[in-house]
Amino acid sequence: MDVLSDDLAPLSSLLSAYARPDARRHRLIWALDARFARLVATTSEPIIGQMRLAWWNDVLTDESGVKGQGEPLIDAMRKLSALPPSGLSQWLDGWEALMGEVDLSGYAEGRGGGLFRALVGREDVPPWLDRTGAAWALWDLSGHSADREVAGRAIDLARGYITGGRLPWPRAWRPLRIAYHLARHDIEKGRRAPAGLTPALYLRLVRVALMGR
Repeated sequence: MDVLSDDLAPLSSLLSAYARPDARRHRLIWALDARFARLVATTSEPIIGQMRLAWWNDVLTDESGVKGQGEPLIDAMRKLSALPPSGLSQWLDGWEALMGEVDLSGYAEGRGGGLFRALVGREDVPPWLDRTGAAWALWDLSGHSADREVAGRAIDLARGYITGGRLPWPRAWRPLRIAYHLARHDIEKGRRAPAGLTPALYLRLVRVALMGR
């Protein structure tokens, strides 16, 4: 059985397909993000959530390669030499911002910026990549939050992260460009993200992949 079968959402899987020849690493990064999301969603006490995130940080930065052995996702990332992922501290801080009193800006810039850095595999990224990551993260949250007020605030805040004009996306960052433009389409209309991969979202993805926006 694929170690990613329970962690990878259909949209993440499709985006990863555009990362060839780096698709496997992208799939692992998206699966890790899904683990963080599940951790936050199933934690009612912030202190417990912080301890669980700290465990992941310790495992993902363990130079000895001992911690977390036997965890299929960790083993797969180590086998691919994908640890530690770029942007990890920022990424974890973003997820922690949803625990207790919600800090949407901290979440957006942390999760979005950290995840996009992990996907490109670099710490030295242009400021606009952090902004596009933040916009995407808020859009994604709007489609998964059970709190309609939080979802609405997320979309409102996301408008401030939209970058005008054309951005110099490198070819290797194509999956992130697609993700950003999917989010931008809904954000500019003040519309929440769909909870899953709908036919309309799939068609938009194909169009953005082919036409660039």
